[in-house]
Amino acid sequence: MSAPIVVVGGGLAAARAVMELRDAGHDGDVVVLAEEHEVPYERPPLSKGFLQGEESRDSTYVQPRAWYAEHGIDLRRGDRVEEIDLDALVVRSSGGSTSFDRLLVATGARPRRLDLPAVEGIEVAYLRTLDDSAALHDRLGPLHHLLVLGGGWIGMEAAASALTLGTTVTVVEPAEQPLLNALGPEVARRFAEVHRTRGVDLRLQTGWDRLEDGVAVLSDGSRVHADTVLVGVGAIPNDELARAAGLAVDNGILVDAGLRTSHPAAFAADDVANAAHPVLGQRLRVEHWQNAISQGKAAAHALLGEAVSYEDLPYFFSDQYDLGMEFFGHPAGADETRIEEGKDGGFTCWWRRDGRLVAAMHVNEWDRSDELRERVAAGG
Repeated sequence: MSAPIVVVGGGLAAARAVMELRDAGHDGDVVVLAEEHEVPYERPPLSKGFLQGEESRDSTYVQPRAWYAEHGIDLRRGDRVEEIDLDALVVRSSGGSTSFDRLLVATGARPRRLDLPAVEGIEVAYLRTLDDSAALHDRLGPLHHLLVLGGGWIGMEAAASALTLGTTVTVVEPAEQPLLNALGPEVARRFAEVHRTRGVDLRLQTGWDRLEDGVAVLSDGSRVHADTVLVGVGAIPNDELARAAGLAVDNGILVDAGLRTSHPAAFAADDVANAAHPVLGQRLRVEHWQNAISQGKAAAHALLGEAVSYEDLPYFFSDQYDLGMEFFGHPAGADETRIEEGKDGGFTCWWRRDGRLVAAMHVNEWDRSDELRERVAAGG
């Protein structure tokens, strides 16, 4: 009897991988080692519907708790992996040692932390898990003031959710605009105006210095009263286990287009995988929902020995107030940006590099999603 397929990590990619294994007809043993005590869940609701109290905890689960046992998946919750031994083909964890025939590393990423200890009257929060989101929800509402450090996607989505619940919200961002690195100055300015008109206090080109009793002191000397500080300054791939195991690592686990690592028995997917993209011609480590789904499914076929070439375009979406957007592609290095105005305040944006279309985004232009995806895939 052969050793099982083992998945290290209990997130969305892990769940999609084991679902695909069963859908593809694999009837061998499958073990999932999940550090969290929850069953695998989706993270977008953590800054949106679940944070706002509109979605239940169970609604975030990829599959109900019972699904894993019903499909013969050995889901070991709360089992922290301590070592991957690629010579012995063994994973050692808090629950013991597990041999494997093939391995999928889907350990995701974690929030980048600041040396910002909580003080009397101010709680410092991060947003990565269901428990994080539930705890933050309890600190939102009309009598609360949230200070968000970082104007990226998580920070701005959380700001929108908090304001929707009646919270006073201040966002501190060192760049000239929130979302500047992701969207460029023109589009980022439009998103900033949406938040300003709703009542978010944007403190741009400003950093943070320290916390005092009930007050955050910013780099310009100004003081902001807050009872909660949410830190949203990026994420770090959880690639330490892979590095210690001897896998090639550089800003995540290096994998080829087939999601293969530098060891023939090991594959990687989700936020931790730095993958060679055969269409875009560059390495990408993508921290988005759709990538976790699609790479998890692709990894399942790679684990089964099939020839895989992961060519899906990076895709993400965001909902902030009544603004909804979808983004396709990867605009790094773009030298041309064009905005096309739409109806009812919507618009579409196109990014080109050396004449080739490398990314496109729409805001509230939902009938254009397929067009944008297809045109970016075709390069024009």
